[in-house]
Amino acid sequence: MICKKIKIAVNTYEETADLYTYFLDNSIEMDMERKRPVIVICPGGGYAMTSDREAEPIAMQYLAKGYHAVILRYSVEPARYPLALLQLAKTVAFLRENAEEFHIDTNKIVVQGFSAGGHLAASLGVFWKKDFIAQTLGVSSEMVKPNGMILSYPVITSGEFAHTGSFECLLGDDYNNLDKRKEQSLEFQVSGDTPPTFLWHTVTDDCVPVENSLLFFNALRKFKVPVEMHLYPIGGHGLSLANEETGYKDGGCIQKECQSWMELTWNWLQNI
Repeated sequence: MICKKIKIAVNTYEETADLYTYFLDNSIEMDMERKRPVIVICPGGGYAMTSDREAEPIAMQYLAKGYHAVILRYSVEPARYPLALLQLAKTVAFLRENAEEFHIDTNKIVVQGFSAGGHLAASLGVFWKKDFIAQTLGVSSEMVKPNGMILSYPVITSGEFAHTGSFECLLGDDYNNLDKRKEQSLEFQVSGDTPPTFLWHTVTDDCVPVENSLLFFNALRKFKVPVEMHLYPIGGHGLSLANEETGYKDGGCIQKECQSWMELTWNWLQNI
């Protein structure tokens, strides 16, 4: 196992992100040339914090299935857009640039986000070709392109079904600028260049309404982007694994009906 804490710095910004890596090393007893997919995990937290419940417990699940995993503790409030997006883009570029050292399959770099972290992951999925990203980071757009997205109860829309607090933290004073707020409503930013996507949400989410996933699903369908979506009839927001490992002491966020999402994700990953 190659475990590191790496600072992710972006030109002209003082704030840095922390990237925690969990790379499975190769062994002479097995295939020394093996390349593995890597999952880039963006925990949620309303762009005000990054949740522990959506970080290491998720990474451990992927490691057990033979995937590399990295956790991006991206900049949150008072940092504003586009810093977190640039940090995620730089993380993907870093993984591609160091693929040989860390035994990474560069065609299977997948971003996963929860809640506001889902907005961040989806932002890279829809904005990866934007010139300002490549120019700021000094890399080609192809270097920052994710090969797939896993979005868990994601914040998507800044419209009627918005999680207002996430956009207030992300945009700061620009929140009152309607054009800038609409730019962050990602259902309007999907194109044929958006990568294949796995979505899951609960219908009864009373924090980030299920319409966020539905709007993104419909936009992906419009552009014929491969998408798989699973809706669970019950369950609150922020479930993470929905089991005892990530549940609260009082039993909150344990929802047996939703625990299958991880297995469904593994099946989906086989086909991207």
